[in-house]
Amino acid sequence: MTAAPLADTRADATEPRTEPVPAVPSPGRVLGVDAARGVALLGMMAVHALYVADAAGRPTWVGTVALGNAAALFAVLAGVGVAFLTGRARVRPGAGIRRAAASLTARAVVIGVLGLAVGDVTDPEIATVILPSYAVLFLLAIPLVLLPTWVLVGGAVLGAAGIPFASHLVRAHLPLPELGNPSLSWVVTDPLGLVRELFLTGSFPALSWLPYLAVGLAVGRARLRSRRLAAGLAGGGVALAAAAAGTSALLLGPGGGLARITGASSGLDPAVVGEALTIGPDGTTPTTTWWWLAVDSPHSSTPLDLARTIGVALAVLGVMLLLDRVGGPVVAVVRAPLAAAGAMTLTFYTLHVLFVGSPVDVYEPMAGYVVQVVAVLVLGTAWRATAGRGPLETVASAAGARAARWVAP
Repeated sequence: MTAAPLADTRADATEPRTEPVPAVPSPGRVLGVDAARGVALLGMMAVHALYVADAAGRPTWVGTVALGNAAALFAVLAGVGVAFLTGRARVRPGAGIRRAAASLTARAVVIGVLGLAVGDVTDPEIATVILPSYAVLFLLAIPLVLLPTWVLVGGAVLGAAGIPFASHLVRAHLPLPELGNPSLSWVVTDPLGLVRELFLTGSFPALSWLPYLAVGLAVGRARLRSRRLAAGLAGGGVALAAAAAGTSALLLGPGGGLARITGASSGLDPAVVGEALTIGPDGTTPTTTWWWLAVDSPHSSTPLDLARTIGVALAVLGVMLLLDRVGGPVVAVVRAPLAAAGAMTLTFYTLHVLFVGSPVDVYEPMAGYVVQVVAVLVLGTAWRATAGRGPLETVASAAGARAARWVAP
């Protein structure tokens, strides 16, 4: 799981430009953002390669630490990447929005087609491909780049609170999702079902994930080289995550929510209910009772799940940005490979998904994970030192730049 493997992390140390030029990213890279993206990549790899639950159905350390959090971090960083692509400022109507829309659409097409192609050859029981949903997020970002930052922040809060309720209401009248990997064949056999799952009912429902995008876009416009901002993101993120988890525990326990959910779920498979409450459902909760919206389990897309995972994402980003200010040889040695891998996560995520479960993957889970981690860190460092931008990143960036020049030379 996006984004993120989606955009550059280049930025000026000065104030954002007043006239964004999305086709020409500003010089320099914010290594803390790349490093945070590297953390998300390793987390997604762990979710696919290792066990997220034990034989009794209890979350393992991977299920507790990485499941849900890694994908949310990718999504928040997708918003940060969009901020860089649009000059780290609000895009104005006219040529600015035409260029931004063209660039984002072109990138969405590249990422979406890639994700659908990978979905055709990937078993969803091993890895659920997130790239098609990330492509949809890039399209949904087009109107967001027109908004001032304070509206983005307010919209993220209202969206995290309101969109899950609207989704719960609407999904009660929709067919159950297939929860397979979106694929090119699906475009032909059931295009309406594909759209429905990408936007609302699938494993990564783009509409429910809009708050991640809005938060990342707002953060990306801020002074990311500020030590105070980094500390605020780290501390505030931890506080938000703790508050969301605590609120969920209170609502489900003393508030009686767990009993209400159990009572309303008699028609469901008990194993499915237990999984939804512990390691999380596949993107959305059942609609048997409104009390489902009080859970914060991974990939449940409830208000408290969104708040908790946004908090975790902000905390990770804040810590990585603080390391930018600390410096020193030890930090540099540890962070450099992580940032190098994070700078080309679209390439590495795609290779990882194609690798797991393939005939080439002959390793035990932990051994296979270690092999992949070493590979992305070493190859990422070598590629960055020689070729620079990753191959798939180059394709997406070139498509975006060409589209922007085409609509507004």
